[in-house]
Amino acid sequence: MEELKKSSIFETNILYLLIGIALFVLGSLVQSREIYSGLLITEYIIILLPNLIYLKLRGLSIKNILRLNKISFKQVWYIILITIFSYPIAIFLNTLMLTILSFFGETVPSAVPIPDNPAMYFFALFVIALAPGICEEVMFRGTIMHAYGSVGKKKAIIYSAVLFGLFHLNLQNFIGPTFLGIIFGITVYKTNSIFASMIGHVLNNGIAMTIGYFALNAQNAMDEVPAYEISYQLQLLIALAGFSVLALLSLAILVRLIKRLPKGNEVVEQEIIEEDVKLTHYIPLIGIVILFVVINTKYLFI
Repeated sequence: MEELKKSSIFETNILYLLIGIALFVLGSLVQSREIYSGLLITEYIIILLPNLIYLKLRGLSIKNILRLNKISFKQVWYIILITIFSYPIAIFLNTLMLTILSFFGETVPSAVPIPDNPAMYFFALFVIALAPGICEEVMFRGTIMHAYGSVGKKKAIIYSAVLFGLFHLNLQNFIGPTFLGIIFGITVYKTNSIFASMIGHVLNNGIAMTIGYFALNAQNAMDEVPAYEISYQLQLLIALAGFSVLALLSLAILVRLIKRLPKGNEVVEQEIIEEDVKLTHYIPLIGIVILFVVINTKYLFI
């Protein structure tokens, strides 16, 4: 069996910091010019390419680091169901955060436009679902989660998920992605394949885009219908109450699905041996935390 080289937490954190800065500076620039082409540049050039270059320069096995292993048809169906029942929980968590933040400052809607016709809908699925599902999973459930495997499997899942949430640089959209990152990490470890999280990520974004698309069309159709006006915060509270019931039901089903998800080939033992990691290895993460706080300072003042 080929000896598996380990990636460094410190180096991976530096890579994460550099890509995060590039996302904030260059990603914002290209997306401000044209959102869809900007998103493609962000995903493939700013996120995916540096990860592949890093792994190649370090002489690491891309197949092993990224767990490019086959998954069965049965596993795919479980991943689909796990993602479907994870979605209401993620929406509840984001709505909860949005409700809290609405009392501290003005919330900002997503900058990603919702398509208003079928042609743009399918193109948006390619840009907003498929591209992130590939590129971001290579980074977080591939490069980062493998590096953090040296501190233990559970910590690797949680740390990579938190970094995934921070990477969105938006407090409104932090807790939901962090939760999903944990779910994606669990599925990757159980199946020993990154294709599990890629499928989940693509499906999750696709569900969000589809709901947004049909909701926009329904809203356009109802624009001329008289309606009672209620405050934005009251709307959030009503939505939160509804999502809480759905989230609890989904959580009960989700736990069972994860337990029954068929396992893949055993993870190479060397990957999950815990090692001592110095506190200085985490210093690069301070930069992203500072950037995250600065961007979201509007919520610190009433």
